[in-house]
Amino acid sequence: MKEENKYVGVIGCGIWGKNIVRNFYNLNALNTVCDLDDENIKTVKENYPNVRTTKDFNELINNKEIKAICVITPSHTHFGLVKLALEHNKHVYVEKPISVKSDEALKLKELAEQKGLILMVGHLLLYHPAVNRLKMLIEDGSLGEIKYVQSDRLNINYFKNDRSVMWDLAPHDVSMTSYVINSEPEKVIGATGVSTEDNNIFDITHITIKYKNGVIAQISDSWIHPQKRVTLMVRGTKATAILDDTLPEHKLLVYDNTKPGQQNIEIPDYLEIEPLKLECQHFLHCIETGKTPRSGGENGYVTVKTLEDAEKIMLGAHRAELDSVDWKLSRRK
Repeated sequence: MKEENKYVGVIGCGIWGKNIVRNFYNLNALNTVCDLDDENIKTVKENYPNVRTTKDFNELINNKEIKAICVITPSHTHFGLVKLALEHNKHVYVEKPISVKSDEALKLKELAEQKGLILMVGHLLLYHPAVNRLKMLIEDGSLGEIKYVQSDRLNINYFKNDRSVMWDLAPHDVSMTSYVINSEPEKVIGATGVSTEDNNIFDITHITIKYKNGVIAQISDSWIHPQKRVTLMVRGTKATAILDDTLPEHKLLVYDNTKPGQQNIEIPDYLEIEPLKLECQHFLHCIETGKTPRSGGENGYVTVKTLEDAEKIMLGAHRAELDSVDWKLSRRK
């Protein structure tokens, strides 16, 4: 990519943002990084001395060299930052979720469409090679008719800067399930949340979703699980697939449902490529071709609407207490 085509700006280069910065730098597309934290800026300058840095988001949106902005900040800041970027005619990649309110997600989707801009949400697992191999197995009938999906995303997190573990992790599970079974959520039929710190910030959540094709999905997420678990089970009438993303290899196994005691009948092959690299490449490709992103505004909106419905069940009247919090922009992922 030529020097003049380094057109990506990134806001937020903390725990996750540094990975976004690394990938767009390696793709020779990174122009400027914005963050309020001095240590984060220092790290960028040390690792990428030819990349511009700033603490002022206005420098990104007013820079004519920058055609696209990546918003890698806490979820409660996404709407304002994405809206401002779109209003300044910038393509936008926003870390999941696109917003924590479905009406805001819809506004962003419609604004991008009106302006003919690319709006892409960081639903990373839609670009995971093993997830895409699983999707192929479902589509070619290897598992039979899909009946049930279970997604567990459990880990320890000491940086709880989202409004709950559901908003932090479940966007992956909801978007991934919709993608692999090729169906949108129809209804949240159950949702529970637990706060181990006795507030409305849940660090354990369980959601049950009925999809439009009849599949039932159970999604569990945790910030307090001492043993990391990242598994997706898809049960069909013929076979069951299990994707374990904690494994270094052979992440995807398929088991025969019809033979008691039968071990895995297949270890599907797939390319081992970093999903985030593929996702960042996809964003650049969509900008250059005008193609609709795999995880575009509609995908982001549907995911947020589903989680919003789940949160209403969990919190009831207490949900308004979270919406009234005076979030601070300086808190970064």
